[in-house]
Amino acid sequence: MAVMSSAARRIMYLVTVVLLLCSTSVFSVPTPAGGSGSSTKPFGTCKKIYVRKEWRDISILDRFSFLLAMNCILAKPGRTPRSIYAGAKTRYDDLVATHINQTFEVHYVGHFLPFHRYYTWTMEKMLRDEAGYTGPFPYWDWHRDVGQGNAKFFNSPIWDPILGFGGNGPYLPTPPEMAGMAVPGRTGGGCVTTGAFKNMVVNLGPGNDFVGVPRCLSRDMSPYFSGRYLAKNQTKVTLQAPNFYAFDVIVEGGPSFEASGVHGGGHYGIGGTLGTMGDLYVSPADPAFWVHHANLDRVWWSWQKLNYPARLTDFGGPSCLMDYYVPGATQKCANATLDQPLNLGYADMIKANVGVKVRDIMNILDMCYDYDVLLNPATL
Repeated sequence: MAVMSSAARRIMYLVTVVLLLCSTSVFSVPTPAGGSGSSTKPFGTCKKIYVRKEWRDISILDRFSFLLAMNCILAKPGRTPRSIYAGAKTRYDDLVATHINQTFEVHYVGHFLPFHRYYTWTMEKMLRDEAGYTGPFPYWDWHRDVGQGNAKFFNSPIWDPILGFGGNGPYLPTPPEMAGMAVPGRTGGGCVTTGAFKNMVVNLGPGNDFVGVPRCLSRDMSPYFSGRYLAKNQTKVTLQAPNFYAFDVIVEGGPSFEASGVHGGGHYGIGGTLGTMGDLYVSPADPAFWVHHANLDRVWWSWQKLNYPARLTDFGGPSCLMDYYVPGATQKCANATLDQPLNLGYADMIKANVGVKVRDIMNILDMCYDYDVLLNPATL
């Protein structure tokens, strides 16, 4: 039997103590600050601009601290009343519950990107205010890991079995009833057994089940799918969109696997058919969701900066699911505007069930963060 080193024992002791403090509410949930959705500056005045960095460009200490802070949010008691969503038990579940609740309101709509920008910012805010994280919020630069065969994808530091998000689940056959919707190239489907989240319990779902069936975090990676939709050529096409409406359509792609965009490329490249990330409702239950969406936000901010500041007000698209303009047809809903409201229910860090408007999150500098490196189609 291997003997644990004294350094490893100290680390395990520290992790145990921190998670115990989180689960017993010693680290209290602060009252959301910054005003309400009616404020002209809902994010307040920035005392510091936090710079987001790629996972492998963050120090080892900050990676460890990030993973520990994420586990703290996973252990901390939530705000969501159990009488409303019986399966929501933790602060992390607060975020998953609001995603389930708004799934068909915030996908394939004009405010898809604004909602997820605000959503990802909220996770970062939780980590800083409620779990003591002080390092850079990470993103996953897909371009470093896709293409050139499966090995490059599977060996990415993002999936590190010790200081990473863990890897794939063991292979499970596609259930017969799902054969017609299997993600091409899927390789897993079982429980994640390595990394910082190998013992994680997914409380909500599957699907839109608010009572929930507690189960393991699972992954069903498809390097083929991610290689097809997260490659530089796909990002280049995305960044060349002439306006926000076109940009949003390219990012989200179609509802089929044959017409995906960079958004679906990450979800199904990681979650496949049977993985948590591939479940439209509860995909945020995989912590990899946050680094994928941070990079998606980086793509949007890069596009905005290509014609800055004009693109801070370039916004449009349908306000209800798949209601895109078709010549000669009548749309069911009015198009979304900069006054489209965004709220995250009990997860909201501005004011619960109030939130902000799209116009409030069009400039990430107003939200007190930026990215270390931006993308340009001319250099991809």
